[in-house]
Amino acid sequence: MLRHFQTLAALVVAAGEALAQERQAARRIVVSIPDRKLALVEDGRAVKIYPVAVGAAATPSPAGSYTVTGRLTHPAWYGPHKVVPPGKSNPLGPRWIGLSRKGYGIHGTSNPRSIGHAASHGCIRMRNADVEELFGLVAVGDAVELAAAPTDEVVRIFGAAPPVVAVLR
Repeated sequence: MLRHFQTLAALVVAAGEALAQERQAARRIVVSIPDRKLALVEDGRAVKIYPVAVGAAATPSPAGSYTVTGRLTHPAWYGPHKVVPPGKSNPLGPRWIGLSRKGYGIHGTSNPRSIGHAASHGCIRMRNADVEELFGLVAVGDAVELAAAPTDEVVRIFGAAPPVVAVLR
């Protein structure tokens, strides 16, 4: 009887772990670099969409597939010859979600007016309240897609880009 109980308990634990891994695999972040928007996608459906700042022309955000490798609250910023401790003047804001591309991440900002623009050094910047919310919804191992061009999925999530209209004079 005890052996059956132990076997059943082991099966329940294994099923729970498999479900957690499947759930994690179903959650991803998709960033449309040209739209300057980030979506949290669960089970193929966008559950949250946030405006973001992306890399400037001279320091573009790196398109590609990555994973979340770390999460930090109140990070310090380590720049060339300078360290900025956590606080209002910290360019990373209150949260850092590190990506598998070394040196890149999703973070808050000390410059909220940059949101919606190509203004960063390549990272994805969010409003501080937005990155705090996202931080609580994602985990290490979640997939992150930075899309430089519209794909079927990007169009499905964010809609088609408006047509470019040329003005001839």
